[in-house]
Amino acid sequence: MPRITALEMPARFGDPDRAVSLVRAALADEPPGDLVLLPECALTGYVSPQMDFDLSMFAEPLEGPTLAIYQRLARELRTHIAGPLIELAAEDVTPQGVRGARYNAAIVVAPDGSIVAHYRKRHPWLPETWASPGSFAYPSFELAGVVCTLAICFDLHFLEREAVATLGATDVLLFPSAWVDEDDTDGRAVIFQRLRRKFGVSIVNANWGEGVPRLQGQGRSRIITATGSHEARALPGRAWSRVDADVSRK
Repeated sequence: MPRITALEMPARFGDPDRAVSLVRAALADEPPGDLVLLPECALTGYVSPQMDFDLSMFAEPLEGPTLAIYQRLARELRTHIAGPLIELAAEDVTPQGVRGARYNAAIVVAPDGSIVAHYRKRHPWLPETWASPGSFAYPSFELAGVVCTLAICFDLHFLEREAVATLGATDVLLFPSAWVDEDDTDGRAVIFQRLRRKFGVSIVNANWGEGVPRLQGQGRSRIITATGSHEARALPGRAWSRVDADVSRK
């Protein structure tokens, strides 16, 4: 039965080195699980303090510096790292005919440094005008005998009709997000519980935390399993928080 760690990191823009330092700090006191999930756009930030959503400046090829960071962390910590990538894909062409499409992507790296999953967000949120919609299928890979898939933030609203077969064959949904709610309701919770009941999946959500900018919906990273819901708790004096839980087959 594998153990998964979801990290919650504060909203911060344009400081990848600081973000990597936070990841190391969050995993220093207590060893990570068999997989560590980072929030959506956790290294670059999702939006600037001036509310600029354009992440094009951070785009890089799959085989670039961010992958090298995850490979180093995975080898050092002997765990899987599931982290975000602002991906530049020179082989693609956008509908406007511009080469070098950019994607809000995620990659999962094994302890030996190999890539076990690569996914491009299929449904960029409205402000993500810099990002092309991904065409990859929702991925599937095994973690200690447990089948995992991955979707990113706004994708959550489309899973019930797009990923029926995938979720039916999946034990764990990894869900990195930079979630925004319009009010005090917890919009994720309703969808999470519906997916859990319908497909029998555990859900691992690493969400961005309170930071700059401060937006409704930040925080409350969690892992929902068959035995209950485990929510991240921030410790005094620490910018990050984490939640760990064992996940199992259906």
